Amino acid sequence: MTTDGGSRYDDQLGIEYLYDSKVQNHKRLQVGDPIALWDGERLLGISVIEQIKEIPGTKTMQRCPRCGKTRPNPPSKAKPRFRCSNTACRSEFDTPHLEKVDVTMYTARYDAAWTALDGLLDEGEIRPFILKSGSFNSIREIEWPAFQQALANKNAHRALDRVLARVPDLSWPTTTEPHIELVHGFKHSIVRVRRGQRKFREHILASQGSNCAFTGSAPPRVLEAGHLYSYAQLGEHFEHGGLMLRRDIHRLFDDGLLSVDPTRLRIDVASDLAEYPQYAGLHDQPLATQLRTEQVEWLDNHWREHRELSPLDRS
Repeated sequence: MTTDGGSRYDDQLGIEYLYDSKVQNHKRLQVGDPIALWDGERLLGISVIEQIKEIPGTKTMQRCPRCGKTRPNPPSKAKPRFRCSNTACRSEFDTPHLEKVDVTMYTARYDAAWTALDGLLDEGEIRPFILKSGSFNSIREIEWPAFQQALANKNAHRALDRVLARVPDLSWPTTTEPHIELVHGFKHSIVRVRRGQRKFREHILASQGSNCAFTGSAPPRVLEAGHLYSYAQLGEHFEHGGLMLRRDIHRLFDDGLLSVDPTRLRIDVASDLAEYPQYAGLHDQPLATQLRTEQVEWLDNHWREHRELSPLDRS
């Protein structure tokens, strides 16, 4: 499964992937499928799809104003900015026709078996395993046994063991010959996440260290670069717009169950978490990292959104 670099969805790397029913091959992704995630340049990690949820939604489609084909070639700085991808049309235009359509929105959860393998394989090492590698579809199959062997050759045995534990019908390859038959008809996919997320994480990790802003020191593999704003709405990685957060803390912060009082810089825990001591104990505690002015401003926006505009009872 791949998405282009301009993804409109706020994926959480290492936790879940969002896509919709207009994405080609969207029905091919199933619970139990092993997946590999990349950013178009390097491998990010592997896991297994453990849950897929779906809800109704809408999506704005770009169409060629002449023939009506969707997905014109990406905009460029040249004029005209777009070119129709329909070979029978190939018209050029500056403004595509926009159409809002009903879609099914999917959320694929994969965090249980997730193992980060950042940069273990580069683009040149990954592409030979992609079936129909010339396509730009968001969901693409890979030659899993050969890909698995490549990871084994890089000593990624722990990551492979996690995948195999959740997909017991898979087995270690006995040969590196291509086009090995896949057992039990499993479909294996490769995922491309939004461009810039890896560098954003590296920047926050370098400035904050291996430290969750809410709970303190933690192994880097359980830390994520959490945006202090909705990336889905703004679509940018601001230099001081994030904090390193433990995976569970990241999710609770995004949901507004954890917030920060911007006047006192103390953690605020919603009453929904009162029955969980590990979270309730964070209430009114100072953050475990020093903040820049820009980060305090983002936290103030988060506070107003989740406490003042939509108040949550606090324990």
